[in-house]
Formats: sequence, C-alpha cells, structure tokens
Amino acid sequence: MNKPQTPFYDKKQISRLLGVPFKTLAALIEQKHLVPENPESSDPRYPLCEVDRIGPASLLLSSRWEEHLAIKPRRSYTSIELFAGCGGLALGMEQAGFKHVMLNESAPYACQTLRTNRPEWNTLEGDVTRLDYSDYTGKVDVVSGGFPCQAFSFAGQRRGFGDTRGTLFFEFSRAIRAIQPKVFIGENVRGLQQHDNGRTLETIKAEIDAMGYDLVPPQVLQAILYKVPQKRERLLLIGIRRDLRLRTKTTFHWPQPYHRILTVRDALKRGDLYDSDVPVSPGQAYPKSKADVLALVPPGGYWRDLPVAVQKRYMKASFYLGGGKTGMARRLDWDEPSLTLTCAPAQNQTERCHPDETRPLTVREYARIQTFPDDWQFAGPPSAQYKQIGNAVPVNLARAISSSVVRLLNELPH
Repeated sequence: MNKPQTPFYDKKQISRLLGVPFKTLAALIEQKHLVPENPESSDPRYPLCEVDRIGPASLLLSSRWEEHLAIKPRRSYTSIELFAGCGGLALGMEQAGFKHVMLNESAPYACQTLRTNRPEWNTLEGDVTRLDYSDYTGKVDVVSGGFPCQAFSFAGQRRGFGDTRGTLFFEFSRAIRAIQPKVFIGENVRGLQQHDNGRTLETIKAEIDAMGYDLVPPQVLQAILYKVPQKRERLLLIGIRRDLRLRTKTTFHWPQPYHRILTVRDALKRGDLYDSDVPVSPGQAYPKSKADVLALVPPGGYWRDLPVAVQKRYMKASFYLGGGKTGMARRLDWDEPSLTLTCAPAQNQTERCHPDETRPLTVREYARIQTFPDDWQFAGPPSAQYKQIGNAVPVNLARAISSSVVRLLNELPH
C-alpha cells in the first residue's frame, strides 16, 4: 500500500484557509520560524504540522460542516427563548428546524424587528419577571436565552435558588424550573467564567444541578470557526434534564467547524457567504477631524500606524498610558475577520472603520458580519439598529449550536 503524501500549502492557500492577510502571514511565519518543505523555492510550501502553529488548520481541513448542518429533527421540536433581542439565536434555531412557541424581549425596537420579520412568532414584549409559564410545563423541548451577566449577592455560599434572586439568570432559571424542557441553551460573554473571581459561574452551576439538569462542560466557542467573518467569542451552557440523560446515557456533541475562516471580504462581497455585494444602507459618518486621522490608517491598522505627532494629538492622555488599545483608530482589513462588533461602529475604544472608505460600517455591513440574511430588517433609527445587531448572537453560530442540540434531542426519549 502506498503511503499517503503529506499535504503542503503555499502562502495563498494558508491566507485563505486561516483568514490571515499576506503581510500578517509573512510576519507570523518569521515569528514562528515555520519551516517550508522546499526552503530554496521562491514559492515555499509548508506541511500541515507547520501551518497548525499559526492557526487551527487541521481542525478546519477535517471539517464535517455540511454533514453537521444536514442533521434533521426526527419530530417537531419546540422552543421558548428569553432575552431574544433582534433574533440572531432564534433565527439560527429556526434554520436548524425548531418551532418557536414564544419569545420574550423587553426592548421595543427589538420586538418590532422580530414581529416585522416573523409575524407568526409569538413575541411577548415586556418585563421577563412578569411571564407566566404554566401553560408550557412539560410541552416544550428547549428553553434558550442569553441572560445578562450580573453578580450574585451570596455567590459561592451555595444557598441555592436564593443566590440568584434579583438577577436575570434567576428569571432564566425560573423558566426552566416551570417549563421543565428536555434541554436548555444559555449563552453569555466569555467573561462570565472569571466574573466575580469565578463565583458567579459556580453559583450558576450549583443552581443548574439543583434544578435537576446535567450541565455539559461549558465551552467558549469562537464564531470564526462557524462560518462567521468575525472574531467573537461566546460562552455556551448546555443543560440536559437528568432523568432523560440517565435513561439514554447520551452525549452532547459540539458543532463541527466550517472549512475555512471567513473574512470581511466574504461578508461584504459576493462569494461563499452571500450571492451579491452588500446592499446600500444607512450608516454613521465621522466628523471631519476624525475622518482626517482615520484616512491615514492602512487596512488592518490602528493608531500606532499613524505619524507620532498625530498619535499624540488623537490619543491625548491615552497615548501615555499602558496597554495596546488596539481598537482605537482601527480600520478593518478585507482579508481577515472583523473584530468583535459592539453596539456602535464609531466608539473611540472600539473603532470599526471600513477597509477602503473612511467611514464606519453601515447597518447592512454590520448585519452581514453577524451573518443575518439581507432580507432581515431592523426596526428603529440607525443607532437602535446598530445596538440590536451588535448585541445579537451571530446567526451562523446559532445555527451550528442548534444543529448540535437537534442531534441531542434525536437521541433523547420523547
């Protein structure tokens, strides 16, 4: 039997696979001392083991993404979502085959967004503390939601349900206790792991155990691995009702990654992600003084790429402080993923300037980077639309997670 040949990759292939611009890639190759298979060649090629030192190449190349998304529900699965926002998680779940029986959100513009795009969804606008779940007990497969991260008064003292009273996790927990879904999906910022020196997460784990659910070891998922052109991380909490899990001994499988890391070009131009260039839409504009500064920043650059005199004038006191402040005066690069989108594209600390044009990203560009379809409309003035999009779960990440939950439900007893 012939021994299989070791695959080799040139710089163009590595750049496309890992979403790394050529200039950055050259610096990484030198920094990591990557050894090519043909060192004397003008077009060096690198073995996979070397490419893995830069990014998750082996993981991407062994992807079973299409197989993962092809998972179908064996019956109709239902869900209730709290803190639904403008629908990123809900839309991803719908794409995976879930039927939403109720969504709750307190922000009026976000509720208007949900009703505009999915009038058939049962969107309840208002205070989550006033919801009554008695009609749903034992009738819903999944409860989901991205509860805000808040400190608990008695965190770490294991006083059970009382530890979380007054927080929005308490409301998430109250819904699960009342509805008794087979599975729950909780998502949050990565910082929840370290919040209040880890005591917040430990209190949440204790409450989940007390509710009669087994928590899958939490994982931080990188959105760039799941066909999202954005460096965004979310902590996922997946709970399985213990009585069902004990009857089947089933295992939860985290989603498969996409074949490569997508970039800003994939988001805004026709290609693998969208079949057309990004539509024209409203957006913010820079004041002239700021535009004059950002016009000097190259693609992928930030304030340190400015002339020193301009750095000092623009950064003011921050120039003399420690830390990289890499979000300031930041221009995106066509050939790498976007930085994490925030609630506004032109905040000083989290600048998101267009790769070519000296302006903030438009609403539709924001939405594409979060992988919303172009026909998903956002309600309210542009500032409210930016906020909704920036707070959302990327749709493709939500779809990947939801397919994993469908696979789990297929293995659980009815």
